[in-house]
Amino acid sequence: MADPTQNDTKKTEQNGGGSKFQADYAVKEYMPGLMTMVIKFVEKTNILFAKHGNLSIYDKKTFPWVAEVERDWKKIRAELDKVMERRDDLPSFHEIMPEVKTITTDNLWKTFFLAGYGLESDENASRCPESTRIIKKIPGMKTAFYSILAPKKHIPAHKGPYNGVLRYHLGLIVPEPKEMCRIRVVDKITHWDEGDSIVFDDTFEHEVWNDTNGFRAVLFVDFVRPVYFPFNLLNEFLINAASFAPLIKEAEVRHKDWEKKFYKQ
Repeated sequence: MADPTQNDTKKTEQNGGGSKFQADYAVKEYMPGLMTMVIKFVEKTNILFAKHGNLSIYDKKTFPWVAEVERDWKKIRAELDKVMERRDDLPSFHEIMPEVKTITTDNLWKTFFLAGYGLESDENASRCPESTRIIKKIPGMKTAFYSILAPKKHIPAHKGPYNGVLRYHLGLIVPEPKEMCRIRVVDKITHWDEGDSIVFDDTFEHEVWNDTNGFRAVLFVDFVRPVYFPFNLLNEFLINAASFAPLIKEAEVRHKDWEKKFYKQ
């Protein structure tokens, strides 16, 4: 199946085959041994029986809910603006998820979690009721947070650990020149627009730059990849099991600790 983004002249440019792009690090194996074999098997069925094919970037029209989320993007932006007033107090991504230290260790990638694999932030959600309401419209939503990149932040080439979810970005704050605030997925480079969406598979190699002098913020959501029955049951079983994984439990503890400090100030 052809990738529909190949003809997107507004946003996409080719880099000449992509041969110059190499991953900056090896993806960590979180589940060694037998579990790794199970995960790889399910990933193969996810590809073979995916309802919308196995693309690196998807046409957003493939997912009808995207238009509904975009209609309300200014409501999400208004709540983000309030969060940004305390931007310096927000946690860096690696402070909540130490596993991402392979790609970031500075304080230039801030997060504000709304939901994540069973983790719900009641305090954060109560301050962003519209955002919380809107993300619940996304079928199979598993993770949702504001992802905030400081000026000149670069996230090196990397891949996600599991293809059972797809990634959704809704542009909320995109500084000018927006072409300098961009993401590469395999050999395609696209930039964010405020109120516009990008849907991609994060298990394909991707890389992010904010080469502007402003802050970039998106609503970052992982949602369950649509897979035909009965193979979707395997995928959903693994995703649900992930909420009990040590790394997720550790993230929950770290987030709760941050939350206590943040809301006492």
